[in-house]
Amino acid sequence: MKALVYEGPRSVAVRDVPLPATGGVRLRLHYCGVCGTDIGIYAGSHPRAQAPLILGHEFVGEVIEDHAGFEAGQRVTAFPLLSCGTCHPCRTGSPHVCASLRLLGIDCDGGMAEEMTVAPELLVPVPDHVSDELAALIEPVAVCLRVADRAGVTMGDTCVVTGAGPIGLITALMLRQAGAGRILVSDIAPGRLRLAGELGFETVDASRDSLAEAVAAATGGDGADVLVECSGAVPAALEMTRLVRTGGTICLASLFKAPTPVALLDMSFKELKLVGSRVYTREEFRRATELVAQLEAPLLNLITRIVPLSAAGDVFDLVTDPDAGMVKVLVDCRA
Repeated sequence: MKALVYEGPRSVAVRDVPLPATGGVRLRLHYCGVCGTDIGIYAGSHPRAQAPLILGHEFVGEVIEDHAGFEAGQRVTAFPLLSCGTCHPCRTGSPHVCASLRLLGIDCDGGMAEEMTVAPELLVPVPDHVSDELAALIEPVAVCLRVADRAGVTMGDTCVVTGAGPIGLITALMLRQAGAGRILVSDIAPGRLRLAGELGFETVDASRDSLAEAVAAATGGDGADVLVECSGAVPAALEMTRLVRTGGTICLASLFKAPTPVALLDMSFKELKLVGSRVYTREEFRRATELVAQLEAPLLNLITRIVPLSAAGDVFDLVTDPDAGMVKVLVDCRA
């Protein structure tokens, strides 16, 4: 079968590989999303991913043959988290932050292939009214639903999202769904800012305008109730405490892989709350499976390109090209 294989830093290729091992539910893949984590693997910066590896953990497919209560032709996605079951988080009801958490497509082969085999306990049926394209977005929607839950948004809150990539834009949608009033989204990419505006958010071009001034103008100088950091940019981390009102909340959706300066004096003087967010619970994944249909139009607008698997060897050149204006790219595993 064909698969997109990570072969080492900045090297991926579409290869003929053996069919997946038996023992789980065999799937014929339809679509698989390209995630920021996949970009990190491609760059060689992911600490766990080892070549050769079939990428992809945001996938939808159909069951090939009846197995373990799943019927041939049934469409499914997968809860891709692999928890140990014995560490303290697992024992106390938080297996999504398992001390040795692994994921499909990162620690073992994933869904950018024609077929794969998945343990039945990880499979989640896709409702009939949810298209394949939407189903490929369930996983990132679950990520952002977790972010909104952790941020504790209340009705009418003014929120700031720094970074208008797929996670930033979906997070903004989740904040609005949770009841936020005004939502300001900042970025430096014109295409992403344009899309944020089309989705109904207030935009700030951080390359030329002051986000601090925009937030002050929107809040009468008080500061935002909630800020979600989705850019992973060091300057954003340093500025974020200035943008939030006294007693406000900062939620980190982005992952800073190295120690990063933060204005801790602001944390103390303004009694700010700083919370992290990592992946999602099974319940949030279930909610995301239902939620994607309610947000069909804005979510589909995030898909800027669908690339056939046969031509996916260049997909990372596309998604990392700042002039290409990509937001969310899917790989069509049937083409």
